[in-house]
Amino acid sequence: MREEGHLYRGLLYVGLILTSAGPKVLEYNCRFGDPETEVVLPLLKSDLVPLLLASVRGGIKDVALENHPGYAVDVVLASGGYPQAYEKGKPISGLDMLEEDILVFHAGTKLENGQLVTAGGRVLNIVATGSDYRTTRRRLYENVATVHFDKMHYRRDIGGKVG
Repeated sequence: MREEGHLYRGLLYVGLILTSAGPKVLEYNCRFGDPETEVVLPLLKSDLVPLLLASVRGGIKDVALENHPGYAVDVVLASGGYPQAYEKGKPISGLDMLEEDILVFHAGTKLENGQLVTAGGRVLNIVATGSDYRTTRRRLYENVATVHFDKMHYRRDIGGKVG
């Protein structure tokens, strides 16, 4: 961007995929991406506000960035029909069965008559953190198995080729 004469300040996310020919760029975004943010922020030890301010002001290289050691793995629980026309209003159960340290990010949920129900295509992001990658991934999928809503689906291969 600099070579083209454009000043850019802020966030720049690069979506990558690992291929047999090496990493390839899928996309660029100038925002916190979903579900990427859900695995980055839980590991951030530094205060986020100074990092954001420095990115806007152009001094990010002068701000110390520290992460918690370990790993985070995220699975998106999606509604039936997603990414096309998806179903809404399906009761969600099992969140009370998750281990205490499992993180839940609500993306497409709402309370309807006191019941949590689906309200979007990407319904929930379930995130596990830990010091060992394989254990963290296994724990994530064990916890995901406790959550249910009609026609729920999710990828079962997230992080399967890592570690």
